Amino acid sequence: MSKSYLEKVLQWRLIVACLVAILGLTIVLATTLGPAQISSLVVLKILVSRLPLVNGLVTPSWSIAEDTIVFQIRLPRVLLGILVGASLSVAGATMQGLFKNPMADPYIIGISSGAALGATLAMVGLAHMSMYTIPLMAFIFAVGAIFLVYNIANVGGKLPVGTLLLAGIAVSLFLSAITSFMMYISGERLHGIVFWLMGGLWASSWDHVWMVLPWICVGTSVIYIFARDLNVMLLGEEPAQHLGIEVETLKKVMMVSASLITAAAVAVSGIIGFVGLIIPHIVRILVGPDHRILLPGSALVGGIFLVWADTLARTIIAPTEIPVGIITALFGAPFFIYLLRSRKRSMF
Repeated sequence: MSKSYLEKVLQWRLIVACLVAILGLTIVLATTLGPAQISSLVVLKILVSRLPLVNGLVTPSWSIAEDTIVFQIRLPRVLLGILVGASLSVAGATMQGLFKNPMADPYIIGISSGAALGATLAMVGLAHMSMYTIPLMAFIFAVGAIFLVYNIANVGGKLPVGTLLLAGIAVSLFLSAITSFMMYISGERLHGIVFWLMGGLWASSWDHVWMVLPWICVGTSVIYIFARDLNVMLLGEEPAQHLGIEVETLKKVMMVSASLITAAAVAVSGIIGFVGLIIPHIVRILVGPDHRILLPGSALVGGIFLVWADTLARTIIAPTEIPVGIITALFGAPFFIYLLRSRKRSMF
């Protein structure tokens, strides 16, 4: 190995270590904040006492109520925010690298529209619902939208990027129209549908965490395995083909993996926009375009960002809670306009 490569690896490890430390601090602080006043030290003791190697070694000095608030209410919400933010950011970085388009995001191929339709059908059509019904329906319809777009865009076993994007737009508009009709006839359930579509983590529980964890871990791992191939794809499809990359296979694997982790995230959080758009750009500015560091960096920064956005959403006008999708849109929309202006200037 060359000296420059070793220095780069050490730099990447230092960056990841710093982000992991910031993420750990974020977990403690975000779990501390809320209507019930609990000190950070107590929160840290409760969290440490739950670790397998420490379990039983820490003498409880906190009340049962504090333990319940921290471990059963706040911590699942924080961890779910990390998972959702990480998955949306990784999917965004993947889509931007695959399409070579800085304005691509995880919802570009109809995932959000499919999930929205599934959730709306569950709220309108099912009188008796369990806590799993809405996430399950959202996930099923999101995955269904993925494969519908895939089959429409598939031309002779190939996936032309332009056709894929157009198919995604067409399917999104069609599914959104059905969702709008369902909202129109939903009656008193309209409020719940609109609140879900705005995105939020208010219904978080350990069951939701365990529900999405396998999908997100598997999908993210598959994407990272192909990080080097994504780097080669930045050169263009023809050069990548000449360098031995199975371009069409890579497109299919990346699209399905990114779509599945996005569908899992959307199923438990609703539609939270702009995270997959802005976070990869911020991380790219910090670490460069190499997907071997861009992907883990995006996952960590995305998790940190969404946890703090959700913390702001639930505390800024407490006890009323703002959908976190509004907070991310307030940050993301100006950044999207900046991207558009930058892209416009680069054309002249």
